[in-house]
Amino acid sequence: MIRVRNFGYTVFTVTCIFLMNTLSGVAQPATDRTRTPSTLAFNPPATPLITIDPYTSIWSFGSKLNADPTRHWTGRAHQLNGLIRVDGRVFRFMGKPTFPGDTLVHSALQHPYEARYTTKHPADNWASPDFDDSLWAAGAGTFGSRDTDRTHWTSSDIWVRRVVDLPSIPDGNLLVSAIYNDNYELFINGQRIAGIGGVSPNYEVTATQRRIRDVLRPGLNLIAFHSQNFSGPGFVDLGLLSERELNMDVAEQTSQQMTATQSTFTFAAGGVELTVRFTAPLLMDNLDVLSRPVQYITYTVRATDGKAHSVQLYSDASTDIAVDSPDQPVVWRRGRTAQNGPTLNWMRAGSAAQNVLGRKGDNVRIDWGHLYVAAEANGQTSNRIGSLAGALNQFEREGRVSDTPDEGRPTIALNNPTVLSLAFDLGTVTGKAEERHWLLAYDDLKSVEYFGQPLRAWWRRYSKDSDGPEAAIERALQAAETDYRQLRNQCDQFDTQLYADARQAGGRSYAQLCVLAYRQAIAAHKLVARADGTPLFFSKENFSNGSIGTVDVTYPSAPLFLLYNPTLLKGMMEPIFEYSESGRWTKPFAAHDVGTYPLANGQTYGEDMPVEECGNMLILTAALAAVDGNPNYARKHWQVLTTWVQYLKEHGFDPENQLCTDDFAGHLARNANLSVKAILGIASYGYLAGQLGELQAEKEYLTLARELARKWMVLADKGDHYALTFNPNGGNTWSQKYNLVWDKLLKLDRSGESIFPKEVAQREVSYYLLKQMPFGLPLDSRRTYTKSDWIIWTATLADRPTQFDALIEPVLRFANESPDRIPLSDWHETTDGRHVGFRARSVVGGYFIKMLEKKLK
Repeated sequence: MIRVRNFGYTVFTVTCIFLMNTLSGVAQPATDRTRTPSTLAFNPPATPLITIDPYTSIWSFGSKLNADPTRHWTGRAHQLNGLIRVDGRVFRFMGKPTFPGDTLVHSALQHPYEARYTTKHPADNWASPDFDDSLWAAGAGTFGSRDTDRTHWTSSDIWVRRVVDLPSIPDGNLLVSAIYNDNYELFINGQRIAGIGGVSPNYEVTATQRRIRDVLRPGLNLIAFHSQNFSGPGFVDLGLLSERELNMDVAEQTSQQMTATQSTFTFAAGGVELTVRFTAPLLMDNLDVLSRPVQYITYTVRATDGKAHSVQLYSDASTDIAVDSPDQPVVWRRGRTAQNGPTLNWMRAGSAAQNVLGRKGDNVRIDWGHLYVAAEANGQTSNRIGSLAGALNQFEREGRVSDTPDEGRPTIALNNPTVLSLAFDLGTVTGKAEERHWLLAYDDLKSVEYFGQPLRAWWRRYSKDSDGPEAAIERALQAAETDYRQLRNQCDQFDTQLYADARQAGGRSYAQLCVLAYRQAIAAHKLVARADGTPLFFSKENFSNGSIGTVDVTYPSAPLFLLYNPTLLKGMMEPIFEYSESGRWTKPFAAHDVGTYPLANGQTYGEDMPVEECGNMLILTAALAAVDGNPNYARKHWQVLTTWVQYLKEHGFDPENQLCTDDFAGHLARNANLSVKAILGIASYGYLAGQLGELQAEKEYLTLARELARKWMVLADKGDHYALTFNPNGGNTWSQKYNLVWDKLLKLDRSGESIFPKEVAQREVSYYLLKQMPFGLPLDSRRTYTKSDWIIWTATLADRPTQFDALIEPVLRFANESPDRIPLSDWHETTDGRHVGFRARSVVGGYFIKMLEKKLK
């Protein structure tokens, strides 16, 4: 859902170029010659490393691969570590092996504490040490609405101030251990230290990237935090910890590069250059490869000082990747591929419990199936399963790793994580590059439960349980190894073409945003096979509420899939159609979702979005007909589409006070942008009727849509723009009318006449340019925050490249400069670039709408 909840690989040494200007063979597009070239660099807030699905999704937060542990998109450490040993000296190039240390400020889980709190919005300086909180109430942590919470809190917001006395301050980095629903913002002695969104019912330890001595001092310290609850039980509590880290040299990162399917980092260490490349072959013209849960990490090493060096490389993957929480026991084993094909040694780890499909929700990670690490079996590669500290110490001493005798024993790995580690002995390295690669995979066994039936991932659709536990994943690993060189070339070609196409469509800044969005949008889905062989493509609402198959997440993400493979969009829409057509959903409008990820057994969100979801489904069905060149998909679902358009005829033009995708600032009746969606939903039905030969219905619905559009212009008229609502007493309000973009793209009337006169969009765009903020165009006049996907749609309404650029540039600035270095958030503040909520969501697939416009032309 895209709003607040109802206050309820490729080895390619010269690819992955940030600025991409020097990319050989890509001509300067004619459209760019009329533009002022962007001066903004490309600095992703977080860089995708492994992007298989919503569960196996590992990122490097910030700009350096070795500045912080690698993390799941939720922020939980999912560690990938890398060392290079040059002439016996070890340098760390990936990850940052750390361990929670001493408690600095205890949470209520450890000891109850007293604090001051208020549920009424305080003065702006409320987090300052000298703020007078004597009139605030006194209470004990935890704060929340659950029976176990010590201080009752049921409102939308709470502000808490707590004074702690610390006799001394240790060195090291600061960690926060917190529970929260839905988020918290932490201040220490008046400094903003952290802002975390989502839900964590268990105490979650996160890094702050701050030194302890920079924020705490001996004596009295003020710990202040603000939390919000949008739906469900509210609760918040936190404590502070120190972070212990291993002492070792750090390789110097000399560059970071990113393309659509690859992330590349280059390091200098001991007279050699190391290039590290992560490749996710998410190529949408090959669903078997797209779905195969295997990705590549490639190392290229060469001497840069004219000397010969003895070089070894170390890599590991933590077993934390296979559990939701580090306190869950894990088991492990190893094997070697025995079938025809490349011979690989593999290691695997998974939870001891293996409760398949037993955990659902938002801020959760998978705890069934198995993590795999594999590499070619040869005498130069060694591997080990055991403690992180033991593996690191052995590699530092010997330049290799070897097994420990306790393999397979269940373990709880809190202070000394268990890792699957491997080492490559490159021997003597000179100026000629030496290359090695390894494979990381995750076999989830069963991926989604669909109306009571567990479904396999698409790549696993032909596997049988009787084949044995490793047969399917061994075949996948061997296929991935066999395809390695071919996929290198395909990813190179795709990345180059995507950037060139995006730049031609919308300029350099726009192309950089598309590069940033590509992997994120795909990896927020899971491709599974229905029993009849139909592909279903389920989205997960990351840090939103964890819903699966949400229509108003499908809608903004659709342009990417319409552009590259409409079959995937059909796989997103099919569950909603089937939900209604099966009789399970009986309401005369489209459902909001089909459950909570990964259980797609029916809508679980507590409030319907009737106009929103009907409009979304009708418009996307028309878009599919336009891209496919035929209405066959609409014909398949014509009966339920007819039901939904009837709802829009009766209720869509002047919407009641109902939930919609823009209700971040609360519910809103008579929403003008929602009305635009309803009108274009009606027009989409008319367009589809004409494609199906139902000419009378075509005329009826297109005529109605045009009549409503002109009526809309009167009701929403504010002179130089159109209002937020049809409310004559609503003041000089405004909002982004991004839904108008489909009128421009689809040409719903075969006469070529648009549904809304072109002057509507032109007037709106001119007005929006007056409302720009440093980090983007606000969503509407109520608040200064925005949704970046909608900004790209709004910018696509512009007829002049200069207007488009003016709206796009601040969005790239947000990605580059936001103080929150996390996977891309689509909901952020336009004043200071801070993220408000959400991250790693699929809706950034909407960035590709400008490219879709070019395709449809």
